[in-house]
Amino acid sequence: MLLPDSSRNRLLGIGIVSGAYFCFAVLDTSAKWLVQGLPVLEVVWLRFVTHVIFMLVPMARDGGFRLGGVRRPGLQAARALMLSTMTAMNFWALQYLQLAETGSVQFAVPILVALFAAWLLHERLDAGRWTAVIIGFAGVLVIMRPGTQGFHPAILLAVCNAVLYALFNLLTRRLAETEAPSTTNVLSALGAVVLIAPFALSVWVTPSTALQWALIALTGLAGGTGHLCLAHAHRYAPASTLAPFLYQQILYMTLLGFLVFGDVPGSAVLAGAGIVVASGLYLLLRERHSGIG
Repeated sequence: MLLPDSSRNRLLGIGIVSGAYFCFAVLDTSAKWLVQGLPVLEVVWLRFVTHVIFMLVPMARDGGFRLGGVRRPGLQAARALMLSTMTAMNFWALQYLQLAETGSVQFAVPILVALFAAWLLHERLDAGRWTAVIIGFAGVLVIMRPGTQGFHPAILLAVCNAVLYALFNLLTRRLAETEAPSTTNVLSALGAVVLIAPFALSVWVTPSTALQWALIALTGLAGGTGHLCLAHAHRYAPASTLAPFLYQQILYMTLLGFLVFGDVPGSAVLAGAGIVVASGLYLLLRERHSGIG
């Protein structure tokens, strides 16, 4: 249930969504550490297993999960498959790239959403929005540095992940018309567990240290808490108020990348990230002023 729109509620929503993006940065940091010593598919699977386990607590408190509210099982299955694939591509890219690099490419998602919405949903893009889309993609090219020694093929995984994530957002928007957000969240995580299990178990390497087990638990806790915070933030503030705060995640990822891995993003990554963020913010502000969101 949405709460009354007020300055206090908006500030509370902003605070909660900021916590969500910090959780997602912690999730990626933990995953990057884990995939240095464990198979990527195993880390992906354990991330969703622990996510589901941590979700059982609020589910039990609210009376459990009911499948009766599922009206589009086919789309729910597609969303679970997309979530599994996106997470695998992201964790695979993190084996080779800095957190700031994968995070910067991910910020192209609002730009891609606008492009796909125009193509698939026939939403109108005016000249200003088209300009922002083109400039945003130019920023992604600056981050990728194709044809230079700074180019790493793993950046293509991050780009594919961003494209799939944009389509994932459109699918989520479609499901929100008929399905409860909590139902969609639970089914996607459970679906990912089932889909990835055969592949994860085929490459299984038992974690050998307490730190690995602790970080595995942290991926589930950070992922589950982040999604829970996102859902609650939208109860307190409209999407148009919360959307620009997505970009603070680059600060968390850059800081954690430096503190944990000693990574310092290069000038191309910082410049490209700035271009992508500026383009995305322009699109978000245009949507806000047009009354969409």
